[in-house]
Amino acid sequence: MKMVWRLLVYMFFISFSSDQFIRAQDYTDYVPPAPPPEEENCDGIFVSYTFISRQKEFPHVKNASAQAWAFKAMATVLNAGTFELKAWKIFIGFQHDEILVSAGGAVVMNGDDMPAAVGNGTYLSGFPQTDLKTSIETAGDLTQIEVQIPITGTQFGVKPPGVPMPRTISLANDGYKCPKPTVKKTAMHVCCTRKPKFKVKTESTKFLPRQYGDLSFVYDIIQAYDGNYLAQVTIENNHPLGRLDHWNLTWEWMRGEFINTMRGAYTHKIDSTDCIYGAAGQYYKGLDFSQVMNCEKNPIIGDLPSEKAKDDKVGFIPHCCRNGSLLPTIMDQTKSKAAFQLQVYKIPPDMNRTVLFPPQKWKIVGVLNPDYKCGPPIRVDPTEFPDASGLLQVTSSAIASWQVTCNITRPKKRNSRCCVSYSAYYNDSVIPCNTCACGCDDTETCNPNIPPMLLPSEALLVPFENRTAKAKAWAKLKHLNVPSPLPCGDNCGVSINWHINSDYKTGWTARITLFNWEEIIFEDWFVAVEMKKAFLGYENIYSFNGTVLKDINNTLFFQGLPGLNYLMGEVNGSDPKSDPKVPGKQQSVISFKKKLTPGIKIVQGDGFPSKLYFNGEECSLPTEFPIGDGNRYRVNLVPVILLTLVTSMLMTNHLH
Repeated sequence: MKMVWRLLVYMFFISFSSDQFIRAQDYTDYVPPAPPPEEENCDGIFVSYTFISRQKEFPHVKNASAQAWAFKAMATVLNAGTFELKAWKIFIGFQHDEILVSAGGAVVMNGDDMPAAVGNGTYLSGFPQTDLKTSIETAGDLTQIEVQIPITGTQFGVKPPGVPMPRTISLANDGYKCPKPTVKKTAMHVCCTRKPKFKVKTESTKFLPRQYGDLSFVYDIIQAYDGNYLAQVTIENNHPLGRLDHWNLTWEWMRGEFINTMRGAYTHKIDSTDCIYGAAGQYYKGLDFSQVMNCEKNPIIGDLPSEKAKDDKVGFIPHCCRNGSLLPTIMDQTKSKAAFQLQVYKIPPDMNRTVLFPPQKWKIVGVLNPDYKCGPPIRVDPTEFPDASGLLQVTSSAIASWQVTCNITRPKKRNSRCCVSYSAYYNDSVIPCNTCACGCDDTETCNPNIPPMLLPSEALLVPFENRTAKAKAWAKLKHLNVPSPLPCGDNCGVSINWHINSDYKTGWTARITLFNWEEIIFEDWFVAVEMKKAFLGYENIYSFNGTVLKDINNTLFFQGLPGLNYLMGEVNGSDPKSDPKVPGKQQSVISFKKKLTPGIKIVQGDGFPSKLYFNGEECSLPTEFPIGDGNRYRVNLVPVILLTLVTSMLMTNHLH
């Protein structure tokens, strides 16, 4: 009997171990299932997703929705049509709070580093295999017409026997339409076909046409040798309200490359350690790495100051050396572009001069500017350069060119870098910037979830940490509640006050004041104000230069006059020991007429902006504004209605 029990226990152990092994299998053991019949009948791009396995991750918790599971899956893109697919990209609609850890042969299109949170879905594009040829031109060579993407990640909340499948998959390339995918228990697939009316490029080119982006990069290979090449990076600001100040650019080398020299820009870290102790050091044994500029996988690149523009060693690159400033074309066409060059060394097996790969995961940031999300590099037709001397009517072409397009993303709540306060001549209280408008790191001594306290107008001239006494005194004077703890500050580097200055029969005026609480100086600053109801009435601005932008959501564009285009930084008070710091400030009055805006109600808030941008960054606006007979625009009508009903009942009883 004991032998029987031992045998049963042993068989159970073997079965359990085998099950664990299967669930934790590697991709080397993965055998793809037989292709579905739909693949055989697909005349287009066949996209599939197959769930392979999962394993419970630490920590093990009782709450099923909070339990993390490591999962493996395989996505496949197959060109089963008659047109070559350039720069393939797919959308996977993850829906279980997934965290993407790796995706072989693909990169996340928005440039996020892995692990990346993809719980709302994500776009993947190919690297290094970006294009999929047709079966006709390759004699059915699967290595050229198909790409497999092994995926590993973490998902939450779906325990066995449930299967954590995406909600959808689709091809994201222009010119294709995808029906609803066919879903089975552990797999889904869809055949995406070309749109009949999709216009194909008429010119015969090998690569994709250049795309529009709010900001675009072009990575041109202008000289190529065995083992290294010379590249030029050109940055163009295409958005009328886009801007960058003191920009920093970073990307990721995917194949062990390193930067030997640069002109027109520099890396923030000059270090060859990663080369000396890496694969580059093993191959380039005779190279003096002390002269190498940067060996980081993710270098951070900055622009040179204008003093270096004519430097023989690092300058003399057209459009270089602007101290990191990229202005919109409406301000200065010549300052909307930047460029620099770099000499890049490669390592085996990419030593042939024709083997060229651009860096991936491009990101660029400024000091107080919009957030840009950048896509992957797309191979485009080689850039043509005019004769540098301007004397000859000839052009030269780059050896290879890639384009990276970036678009402005709207800042999330409490993630702006500037904010707006409201005030008016008919109300002596100022509605300050929103609580935590630009984020809150320390909330132990303040409340981040309540509205800001009303202020007297003079409180706008001092930093937030010096406003407490003024805010409490004002609340006492106006019989307002003083919360405990007090609301947190706005924590913004730049704040803007919009003040209704006057209102009369034929027109009205506003005053705009800019406060710079940073130590840096903003050169060539601008403010863009979207006015939904008052735009047509704009007449003039008196201390700034004003431009009407009718094509951009009824926007007024303001910038400093010549000689007044600097918004100075914050400085110490007269007595640093006792006086608060003083912000940099610029101010102007704006006049409006009412002839073209009949019915406009200034006292009810029609004179306040619907959006406001500083240097391209959308600023946080108050959720309420002052009115003529109260502190804030929002009025609670419940007490008024109750009082009316009670009064009516009392009068009725009195009459009877």
